[in-house]
Amino acid sequence: MKTLSFLLVLTLISFISKKVEQPTPFVFPSISYFPEPNYNEQNPITEEGVLAGRYLFYDSILSKDYSISCASCHQQKYAFSDAGKTFSTGMNGLLLDRNTPPIFNLNWSQSLFWDGRASTPEQQVLFPVRNHKEMNLDWKTAETRINGSKFYTDLFSKAFPNKKIDSILISYAIAQFERTIISNNSKFDKVLRGETHLTKEEYAGFELVNNQEKGDCLHCHVTDAHGLGTNGKFSNNGLDSSPLDSGQYLVTQNINDIGKFKIPSLRNLYLTAPYMHDGRFLTVEEVLEFYSSGLQKSYTIDSKMQHINNGGIQISEVEKKQIIAFLKCLTDSSLILNQDYSNPFIK
Repeated sequence: MKTLSFLLVLTLISFISKKVEQPTPFVFPSISYFPEPNYNEQNPITEEGVLAGRYLFYDSILSKDYSISCASCHQQKYAFSDAGKTFSTGMNGLLLDRNTPPIFNLNWSQSLFWDGRASTPEQQVLFPVRNHKEMNLDWKTAETRINGSKFYTDLFSKAFPNKKIDSILISYAIAQFERTIISNNSKFDKVLRGETHLTKEEYAGFELVNNQEKGDCLHCHVTDAHGLGTNGKFSNNGLDSSPLDSGQYLVTQNINDIGKFKIPSLRNLYLTAPYMHDGRFLTVEEVLEFYSSGLQKSYTIDSKMQHINNGGIQISEVEKKQIIAFLKCLTDSSLILNQDYSNPFIK
C-alpha cells in the first residue's frame, strides 16, 4: 500500500513538473526605414501560429460550401490582391462591393478595409467569413469544423497550448500569418539600404512624387519620410463630385467622412490593378491622367488636394513617364516568389 502511494506521489510530481512545450517566437526583420510596427500584445507571433494561419489562409474549410479560401481573392502572384478583377467573386457567384486590396505590411497598418471597419488584422479576419457575399459561414460552424479536424487541432495545440479553439483563436492564427507577409525587397528598398541606385529617370520621378508643386503625392503616399508608400490614413481624393460610395462614413457616421477611403500603398502597384476602391482605373497611366486633369470637387475633398481648382496637377507626358519609372521601382518581385507565403498544401 505504501509502495502504491509512493508511486502515485511520484506520478503526480512528474505531472506537475512537466512543462508544456511553448511555441517558438517569430523573428521579424529589422527595417530601419519603416515606422514602428503595430504589434498585438494579445497575439504574440510564433512560428507555430504562423503555420496554422498559413494553412487556414489557403483552406476553403472556412467557406460555407468549401469553395472559397482567403487566398481565392488574395493571390500571392498579385501581391495578395485579386488583380484583373474590378470586384472579386464570392459565394454563389456574387460580386463583392469593392475592389480587393492587397495584403502586405499589415504589421504597420492602423486600420483595414477601404472604410476602416477593422483596426487590426485579427478583427479583419472575422468579417469575410461571415459575410454572405464572401464565405457565408457562421463562426459557430467554423469552430465546429476546425475542432473536428485532427490536422488543425494538432496545429493549434502546438501554436496555442491549452487554449480552446474558437473564432478568436482562429482569427489570431490567420492574422499571425498575414502579419508576416512583408514587402521590403523592391529596387527602392535596395536603394534605401545602399545596395543600388536609381537611374536618372527614376530619380526624376521620385522628385516629382515628392514635389508639392508637381506630383504632390507625398502627403498621402509617403516614400520620403518612411518606406511604406502610404500614411495609412483616409482621404477623399476627388474621384467624384457626389460620391457614389460613402466610404468611411458608413463606419463613423460622420458626414465629414463621406467619400473618404483608406489610402493604399504605392508598393507593388504594377501587380495589383485595377485601382481605387471601385477599380475604375485599369492602368497606372489612367490613374496619373486622373490626378493630372480629372479631379472633382466635393464637400469632403481632402484639403491637401491643393491643385483641385486646376482640375489636377497638370503634369506633362515626360513627367508622367518619369513618375512611372519610379513607381516601377516599388515592385517587390520577391514577395510573389517567397515560399514562406505560398500554399502549404502544394508541395
